[in-house]
Amino acid sequence: MGDKSVQKKKYIMEKARNVFCRNGYRAVTMKDIVEACDISRGGLYLYFSNTKELFEAVLAEEYAGEEAVLEKARAAHATPGEVMLVYLDEQKKRILRKKDNITAAIYEYLFENKPAKNDNPVKKLFQENVTALEKLIADGVEQEWMVCEDAAEAARNIAYTMEGLKISAQTIGVTAEAVDREIEYIMGTLGMVVK
Repeated sequence: MGDKSVQKKKYIMEKARNVFCRNGYRAVTMKDIVEACDISRGGLYLYFSNTKELFEAVLAEEYAGEEAVLEKARAAHATPGEVMLVYLDEQKKRILRKKDNITAAIYEYLFENKPAKNDNPVKKLFQENVTALEKLIADGVEQEWMVCEDAAEAARNIAYTMEGLKISAQTIGVTAEAVDREIEYIMGTLGMVVK
C-alpha cells in the first residue's frame, strides 16, 4: 500500500471511530461511514468490505495507541515505576473520557458478533495488554521498583480493574476521585508510594 493509500485508510478509520463513538456499533452502516468521510461507496469498499472489518481495524488501532504510550515511556528510559504511572494515567484518561469514547461500541460489537474464543479480537488485545503489564511488573520487581510475587496475576488484576472502570464509567458513572483511589490501591499492591 502506498503512502497515499495508507493515509486514506487512516483517515477512514479516524472518521469511522468518531461515528462508532457517537452511534455505537450496531447502528452504524457503511453509508454512515461514506457520509462521514465524504467519499464514494466504492472508495470505502477499496479499504473495508463491511462495518465489522472496519470496526476491528479501529479497535486494533485503539489498543495500539495504548501500547504506543508505554513504548514512548520506555524509549525515554523511564523506570518501570514511571512507565506504570504513565500507563495508569492513560487508563484514567480513557475511563473518564465522556466524548470520544468507544467502550459502548466495543461491547455492542462483542454481543452482536459473539466471536469464538480463539477468534475474539477484544480478548486477543486484552491478553496482549496483560502480557505487556506482566513484563513491566516483572521488570519493576527485578529492578526493585515494585514488589510482587506473581506478576502474571497482578497484570490480570490490573487489566480487569481498568476494564471494569471503563464499563462503570459508561453505565453507572465514575468520578476522577474513584479512579484515583483504584490507582492508589494498585500502586500500593505493587509497593509503589503515591506522593
